[in-house]
Amino acid sequence: MKYKVLALAVLSVIIYSCASKSSVPTTEVKKPETTVSAKPAQTVMSAELAEGKSLYENNCAKCHKLYDTKEFSSEEWKPIVASMQKKAHLDDLAGQKIYNYVTMN
Repeated sequence: MKYKVLALAVLSVIIYSCASKSSVPTTEVKKPETTVSAKPAQTVMSAELAEGKSLYENNCAKCHKLYDTKEFSSEEWKPIVASMQKKAHLDDLAGQKIYNYVTMN
């Protein structure tokens, strides 16, 4: 019995020492802040694209995972959006906004 307890204690120490230390907080060195110039036109999202993103995230995620917008070409997105638009009971304007969002990113 003593050997089992001793073996368990030794095994516990070995496992603990081999465990990942990722949960240990590290001190972070902060870099001095730098000024950033105006964002390029590509990164600024228009109101229509923002609405398309919102529609995409709120309607499509109800039934399945959201796909990366770059995962499909604009031609591949056409039938996908058309099919899902019907299933989600979205009007043509909402479908067009979603299509514009997924093809512009």
